[in-house]
Amino acid sequence: MRWQMGRRSDNIEDRRGMGVGGVAVGGGIGTLLIVVVALFLGIDPSALLQGTDLSTAPPSVQQGAPSPEEAQLKDFVAVVLADTEDTWRAIFHKMNHEYREPKLVLFSGLVRSACGNAQSAAGPFYCPSDEKVYLDLSFFRDLRERFRAPGDFAQAYVIAHEVGHHVQSLLGISDKVRSLQSRSGERDANALSVRLELQADCFAGVWANNANRSRQILEQGDIESGLNAAAAIGDDRLQRQSQGYVVPDAFTHGTSAQRVRWFKRGLEAGDIRQCDTFNARQL
Repeated sequence: MRWQMGRRSDNIEDRRGMGVGGVAVGGGIGTLLIVVVALFLGIDPSALLQGTDLSTAPPSVQQGAPSPEEAQLKDFVAVVLADTEDTWRAIFHKMNHEYREPKLVLFSGLVRSACGNAQSAAGPFYCPSDEKVYLDLSFFRDLRERFRAPGDFAQAYVIAHEVGHHVQSLLGISDKVRSLQSRSGERDANALSVRLELQADCFAGVWANNANRSRQILEQGDIESGLNAAAAIGDDRLQRQSQGYVVPDAFTHGTSAQRVRWFKRGLEAGDIRQCDTFNARQL
């Protein structure tokens, strides 16, 4: 992926090593359960972490200067975020809407957001209450090593997916879905969540299409890398890895095939109108 010459966003908030109220990530069974569920790239960690006792966690360890790898990753994140800003600003302008840029918070271990406290195990997430994307750079290592999804574009897909949730929030989609979920049973609420997540995947593809047409960011193998990342975090694959069997009614983000299909749809179309997962008969 050609990113080194790109503009760097100023909307980066670096909280790495700061801790939250003097505590850091704790261990135990509760954390393991969070890992199983939340590595699906959730948008609201408070639903998973509500009631978690953070007071028993060990004191925060102050980190030294970032390693060269971490410094490069931060630079990469700033470029990708800037590219999403430029792309969505142009798309919103065509729709006669104003694009309000989100902040991206880098953290390590534990972070406090307007959606609640979240641990690194929850993976990257977007909080609509403060319009911020939260990311622990260690997730990129997990993406490469645990999920076997290496590559710059795979990492860019993760960021673009979370920014996709911001787009949904600005367009009022997220509020409508949460309102419907509050009046639905668990099964129907999960089904709505799947459609919301698949739309964010499609929006990530729309970003990539428009960014590549404007700035030629993609290199050979990048698309395959991004699709591999989408497949790696499908509900069916993650459930099979964590518990050995699949429970479709518990899906909240979509199967590997569905995530690939909608990310690819956005990549090929480059048009936000092609991302209406809520009226699609087949996901």
